[in-house]
Amino acid sequence: MRQQGALQHTDGGRLAMNHDWILQTKETRRAFSSATWVPLRASINHEKGDVESIGYVSEYFGCGSAAFPPEHREFVEERLSWSDIGIGHTVAPYAYEDGYYATIDQFQYNDKEPIGVNLVFEHPQFVVGGKQWILNPDLVVALRLIKEGTNWVRPEENFVVVARESFDEKGEHCQVEIKREYLLDYLTARNLSLRLSYYRQRVENVPLLESSEYANLKEHQEDRDGGRFEFLIRDINDVFGGSWSIFRAWRTDVDQDEDAPVMGPENDHNTGHESLQGQRGGYEGVRVEGEFWRDEWIEHQSQSMRVRGDADTTLPQFIVETDGKRMASSELDNEDIGRWLWFRSSLVTDLLDHRGFVLKWYTAETGAICSTSGYATHFGINSDDLLTVYAYDIARLPSWEQHIWAAHNVAPDGKVSGELLSAQVNTQLASTHAVEEMLFVNMRMLDQGFRDKFGVDLFSHDIDDESAMQQVSRFHSRDQASLLRLAKELVRVFSDRLNIRDLRKLSTHLEKEKLGSNKLLQDILSQKVGTDKARQIFAEIAGTYDMRVGDAHPAGSKVTEAINLAGIDQSISFLRQGEQLIHNFGRSIWIIGKCLFDQPGQHES
Repeated sequence: MRQQGALQHTDGGRLAMNHDWILQTKETRRAFSSATWVPLRASINHEKGDVESIGYVSEYFGCGSAAFPPEHREFVEERLSWSDIGIGHTVAPYAYEDGYYATIDQFQYNDKEPIGVNLVFEHPQFVVGGKQWILNPDLVVALRLIKEGTNWVRPEENFVVVARESFDEKGEHCQVEIKREYLLDYLTARNLSLRLSYYRQRVENVPLLESSEYANLKEHQEDRDGGRFEFLIRDINDVFGGSWSIFRAWRTDVDQDEDAPVMGPENDHNTGHESLQGQRGGYEGVRVEGEFWRDEWIEHQSQSMRVRGDADTTLPQFIVETDGKRMASSELDNEDIGRWLWFRSSLVTDLLDHRGFVLKWYTAETGAICSTSGYATHFGINSDDLLTVYAYDIARLPSWEQHIWAAHNVAPDGKVSGELLSAQVNTQLASTHAVEEMLFVNMRMLDQGFRDKFGVDLFSHDIDDESAMQQVSRFHSRDQASLLRLAKELVRVFSDRLNIRDLRKLSTHLEKEKLGSNKLLQDILSQKVGTDKARQIFAEIAGTYDMRVGDAHPAGSKVTEAINLAGIDQSISFLRQGEQLIHNFGRSIWIIGKCLFDQPGQHES
């Protein structure tokens, strides 16, 4: 569990306490109005030693907050501070006897007088102990956040952490923070400004002031950095010593042996009492203490792109002409724009590296990138291995996604993908199929054939085709090294999953106990088509397997031999080599099934 504000140490391990530390020189200069993270509620205490003894050191940071509309701003500045908004402010619902109900999100100045909004709620756990702090559900839903561990993330922006919680060593909340960028978006939508009220305290107990780091400091108070600082020097005995008294009173008229005793009205004759008094002291040392209070506004910036849907002024430009002419995204944000954009194919793997993005295929050369924003951006692959996309489909994406696409944008080259034009202009979907999809279809068909004919599962375990297809894709082939890694993925989803135990039962090979998965399946096929024919059918699978081994040592003639055996034309682009690799591998699987399970003679051609 993450904690903040821990005591600072030097490299030698000794606590780094000095003038700046006790006077909080750096801390008071820092304002949350310009920070990345803003605390909505905090009570963080770090201490070392016994508070009543020499050597004790502590740091405390407490913060409370509430959001207010413009009409209450002046009142808040004049009347409300740490005691009203700070960590001592109770955030809870209340039901009045006259029927009025104050919801937990209401910040009330007086009873039934709501003037602001609480963004963090308190939820005491009376039965199980402790308490929880809860981020205002309206903020959570408005920013479309989900909870992951101790963080609130926004899936449609690459699961960025928007709010986070911290806990103390007892497992109780000690801080809830929100990223300022997202807080301002929400405040703008509600026309609110956030008021923070916070307190920082640092304490050290020293033997003698004269021999300490603070010998030349004097008690003082000052207005500093928009807040108030106070420096105190007191004998520890003055803080914790002094007189004490105890008063005890009891009833004398109750017979404890009665089955149902009843007490009468209290008076001087049926009560007894005693009192004790004393002095405590003898504490040695000096307590040195620095305290700082500040109230601060977090102002919204009148723009709410996420909650209110304001126009984004930071959108990129895209190349739209062969001469490099560019157009702003805002100009392309029109369904009838009539333009396409061109992108390097490396874009796909870049997008797939972001959590929640999925690649789908529609035809051999068209597909879509489905993003966390909820959009499926259709693309086509043209003759120059570039992705072509209708401009409007890019312009409607969220800003952060557009910037990724823009980084891969190039001038038009190789025309728009024919299959994409056929779908988007002629409304005729090509009757072709992506090799990636056909690979998994063929594996499913072969598995079903084994189940129907032999009563066994071809594979030892199942996989999620859609998930596996994200890795088995032509787009992962960018050079020879990545082509070899693609071969490794093919072997992983097919050969490494083959059910060796049952395949050995079906094999008639004399050395079947020594054979690997591919060889066992090849032997079963040879029983139907002969040894030479089976070896020919398995050639491209064997080549792919040898490429997998070459992934660790990509140089040398053996890798070239494996690539040739896999039936890959090395004169074409690596994207097309990857496509060819998947095609050949999937075709071999299809032929295996056709030869094993078709009627005799059907496989001869």
